[in-house]
Amino acid sequence: MSAHLSNGASNGAVNGCDHLVSLAELPKSANFTSHLPADALFPTPADSFKAPREKLGPRMVKGALYTYVRPEGSEKPELLGVSGRAMKDIGLKKGEETTEEFKELTAGNKIMWDNETNEGIYPWAQCYGGWQFGSWAGQLGDGRAISLFESTNSATRTRYEIQLKGAGKTPYSRFADGKAVLRSSIREYIVSEALNALDIPTTRALSLTLTPKARVRRERLEPGAIVARFAQSWLRIGTFDLLRARGERNLIRSVATYIAEEVFPGWDSLPGAVDAPEEPSAAAEAVINPERNISAPDIQGPSGAEQNRFSRLYREIVRRNALTVAKWQAYAFTNGVLNTDNTSIFGLSLDFGPFAFLDNFDPSYTPNHDDGMLRYSYRNQPSIIWWNLIRLGESLGELIGAGDKVDEEDFATKGVTEDFASELIKRAETIIKAVGGEYRAVFLAEYRRLMTLRLGLKSQKESDFEHLVSELLNTMEALELDFNHFFRRLSSVTLAGIETEDQRKEVAGLFFHKEGVAGIGNTEENARTRVAEWLERWRGRVAEDWGSGESQDAEREKAMKTVNPKFIARSWILDELIERVEHADERDVLGRVMNMALHPFEDEYPGSESDEEGKSEWSRFTGDVPRESRAMQCSCSS
Repeated sequence: MSAHLSNGASNGAVNGCDHLVSLAELPKSANFTSHLPADALFPTPADSFKAPREKLGPRMVKGALYTYVRPEGSEKPELLGVSGRAMKDIGLKKGEETTEEFKELTAGNKIMWDNETNEGIYPWAQCYGGWQFGSWAGQLGDGRAISLFESTNSATRTRYEIQLKGAGKTPYSRFADGKAVLRSSIREYIVSEALNALDIPTTRALSLTLTPKARVRRERLEPGAIVARFAQSWLRIGTFDLLRARGERNLIRSVATYIAEEVFPGWDSLPGAVDAPEEPSAAAEAVINPERNISAPDIQGPSGAEQNRFSRLYREIVRRNALTVAKWQAYAFTNGVLNTDNTSIFGLSLDFGPFAFLDNFDPSYTPNHDDGMLRYSYRNQPSIIWWNLIRLGESLGELIGAGDKVDEEDFATKGVTEDFASELIKRAETIIKAVGGEYRAVFLAEYRRLMTLRLGLKSQKESDFEHLVSELLNTMEALELDFNHFFRRLSSVTLAGIETEDQRKEVAGLFFHKEGVAGIGNTEENARTRVAEWLERWRGRVAEDWGSGESQDAEREKAMKTVNPKFIARSWILDELIERVEHADERDVLGRVMNMALHPFEDEYPGSESDEEGKSEWSRFTGDVPRESRAMQCSCSS
């Protein structure tokens, strides 16, 4: 059965088809492996190719960023789905997904390497470590993910690293089998594209392939699958964690330099020094949009806190992650496992295990049923990401703390002298502490910007955060209201329809679940009164920004519906999808749900007008979440 190609306009990448090419024509590279050291046991692609596949299994790897390793391959694979938007963003033309070359590549049966000529690009798996649930876990790495090559979109010049997840054992598989099960692969396939459609930085999913002959044992025997995914970079904080733990200071410098020069646009693209405010809400424009184009050798900042280029690199990584976690909070996305090996250097949402979007607004919710301490709950995400970024600061601390001595030969080759150590440590600590203020300022500015848009306001007032945002969240929590449904339904509320108290109390019912008012101690009357009081304040602010005319209301509604999604890839939807694909052998439903994920802001079903089944699913999936399916949890097992 052919895969369902789910189409959608590209999210800021390729708007037309003039520059789309075939897989063979797609520009390919191996920038990562050409700049960084390989596993000494298999130093070249030829060495890895000649080795029996079983010799490429789990072991400790030191002094390297990766191991050359080919996918194990799969027997009788079935291409289940392809994201049309991902195809466009990579630069592939429509129809390429139907070719045998594409199908074999995404199933792990083809690589871009010719063993007879020793030419082409040989696959690799990355080496990294990580802090998991606050404890050091040692060497981790790509235990079941294998990168095939890097591609460059000829129109946007964006380079992506194309990777297969579930492609077989690597030296980093530890005690695992290198496989991925179908259920977790479906979840990652959908949510990667769903987040991108919401404009949340994320790794992407190109395709989903069923490997029917691979029966994978987890809690039960399950069908296997491979997700072909891609990202501007798969480097993580855990990459530096492992190098620091092993004292590989030269590699820390090499990787940091690689990131600045090859992953980011160059040293001069990094943010110049700023004075982060003690109170994040007072962040000046200079903090939110700092000066750039600073020459690599330049030193900035006051005595004792002099910032060199590695400090600027650290701050760029911090700022990217601050922006991403702000978007998570604004759309109620909860990752579930924010270990340092799951925290992206590029600021991407990364490695999807027991993730979920909130249904009812519950700040203490975690989708991970193994997280009894709620470490990775929705509420804790901003502080946990900062905890992870402090670990990165510790790894880069020697380079940050060196200040203007960072390029002196004695420091670069011999390390920190006893006389210099106290000065270096104090400078590093001072800078990292200041960057914490910058993180909070950038996070809060982005969160406020997004919440202002979601509330349909054109401007920000200091009182909005307390009187509108905080009070709304408190109300949602107390009344157990659905977070994303509230904003979408609010979009269609007219100012004329909430002029009086009676009207506001009537409209309040739009936000309740079908079964009525929820929450401990709430009655119908007090719940309606509380929502009505908030609607009165909101009406006043909207009128300030837009006016109260009918045409302004229509314009505001249109603006709000571009930021308040109707479709969210919720856990209950993904569970139904998994059940139907895995157990009922349905295929078309996967394409329909992906199409919904790619068009979350549409008012009507984004598929064919004649697709009655799709329209029925759209109605159910965008309606009230079944009571028994709210706040679902799942395990890390995938």
